[in-house]
Amino acid sequence: MRVHGTEHRGATLTDTASVLADTSDMAPVHKVFRDSLAMAPELIASAAGNSERRAMIANYYANLMAFLGVHHDGEEQLVFPLLAERVPEHKSVVERALRQHEDVVGLLHAADDQIAAWEEKGDPEAPGLVRALADLADTLIPHLDLEEADVVPLCATCITVEEWGALPGHAMARFQGDKVWLIMGLIRENFTQAQRDQMLEHMPPPARQMWETMGERSFNELIGQVRAR
Repeated sequence: MRVHGTEHRGATLTDTASVLADTSDMAPVHKVFRDSLAMAPELIASAAGNSERRAMIANYYANLMAFLGVHHDGEEQLVFPLLAERVPEHKSVVERALRQHEDVVGLLHAADDQIAAWEEKGDPEAPGLVRALADLADTLIPHLDLEEADVVPLCATCITVEEWGALPGHAMARFQGDKVWLIMGLIRENFTQAQRDQMLEHMPPPARQMWETMGERSFNELIGQVRAR
């Protein structure tokens, strides 16, 4: 089968769902993880001796870890199986990405534990949290590089608009953090205006109302406090 000039030997795309996705939104999402992990040492240090600020930064990273978990789950449930089916000649790339996911999950859980320990016990746990987030970054960033170089371009050849568009809803439905508007705001910072408009257009009405009535304001207030270090 040929879709937009691309042949899919194992594809099951239908004629009614053959418009391929614009996958350019993945790199901005990845940038949320890249930037937040890079800022970790400075943000953690900025909370030394300040329990209120420590709680805020701990919550920021707890929400980031929750988002990373559902982001990877969405890829494993909705994207990788389609790639394995439709571009089987690139099986090794998909399998490598899945192995990297497994490595990331263990480090994510370790970071979660260290975030909780730091919030509860304070400054003595700060070095452990910095190490935990650095260990996560050391494994996650090469994985994001692989996805952007090899996996996302494959998605652009065989994943439909509808299939790719299921990812945000999957993440929102399973997100276990307490500030989904924080994640939305971090993503929107990295989007173009056209991408921001499209994001709002495709949100379920309750989610869009939440963002427009309180989410954007709450994000701007919180992120201003987080970054005022």
